Amino acid sequence: MAKWGEGDPRWIVEERADGCNVNNWHWSEKNATPWSKDKIKSLLVGLKIEDEEHSCEIVELTKCDGEATANNRKAKLIFFYEFELTGEWKGSFKNGDKIHRGKFLIPNLSEENTADDIDVNITVDKECTESYQLKQFMHKTGQKIIKDRIGEYIKDLTEEFSKGLILPTDGSANTAKSKPKSTQENVVKKQLNQAVNQSSKSSHQTVKGVRIKCKKFSQKIEFMCQAGDLYRALTERQMVCAFTRGDAEIEADKGAKFRLFNGSVTGTFTELNFNESIGMRWRFESWPAEHYSEVKITFDQKDCTTDLILEQSGIPENEYDKTSEGWERYYWQPIKATFGFGASLY
Repeated sequence: MAKWGEGDPRWIVEERADGCNVNNWHWSEKNATPWSKDKIKSLLVGLKIEDEEHSCEIVELTKCDGEATANNRKAKLIFFYEFELTGEWKGSFKNGDKIHRGKFLIPNLSEENTADDIDVNITVDKECTESYQLKQFMHKTGQKIIKDRIGEYIKDLTEEFSKGLILPTDGSANTAKSKPKSTQENVVKKQLNQAVNQSSKSSHQTVKGVRIKCKKFSQKIEFMCQAGDLYRALTERQMVCAFTRGDAEIEADKGAKFRLFNGSVTGTFTELNFNESIGMRWRFESWPAEHYSEVKITFDQKDCTTDLILEQSGIPENEYDKTSEGWERYYWQPIKATFGFGASLY
């Protein structure tokens, strides 16, 4: 053994520029911020989102605030990134010439979320029927394409940018091996969730062939707002979350499901006509399993007010009072109070 202070050529760490960090095995770090910003910009700016009727494009990334690093800790790669993105988009109908513009916001791009879990908030600069329809198209179709591009950034960060962090390639092999484990854990979680859901459904099944006595309900409510404002209050997630005072699962698309009030109200949209009408298969959690009522909401636009006409059929007889009172207590009163639709517009 070498004497204290004399050194020994057998201790290779003293002869290396990186000291004890042999082949980057113990630690290394690369600043991924400039590369990430350029990569995200190249993936999003100029992105076209189209179908047979709509044509939209992301024209600018106005904000890309945050940072990213790629780290090696004992042959294990660790990535840290956190960005807030804002940008602008434009769109039009293929059978028209008018251009509508809007913005998008991604507030939570980070290693804590997968690409599917990030939020993509879409807005338009000027509200009208056409711009609203384009916003819905961007929300339904554009959101998924944007998330796919963010997924490409994450993939390139973990595979392309991280090259050279671990030498030799044993570390990269270890990294590759970690992915199936994560995938396997996701599969197990999915199977467990399916089993729980199936068990829950089985426990709530009712005896087949039992006839449920049902009643109908109708009412007309006056709101101090435009029909479009009221339509959005009942279909746009942010507005629904506002008046229900909680999280809501809702997407304004025919056939899409919704879940409000922590699951107390669930259903499916069967009809959506902007400014005109909304159709739903709708139920309370306390109703017999799989029993839905049919709800039709129509809007009658006046000069300064809008009449909402509600028609509901298939309400279980013993749930009639609770249901009819529930519309006023949990829908109409909170909507008026939250958005000022019960006050004068003067």
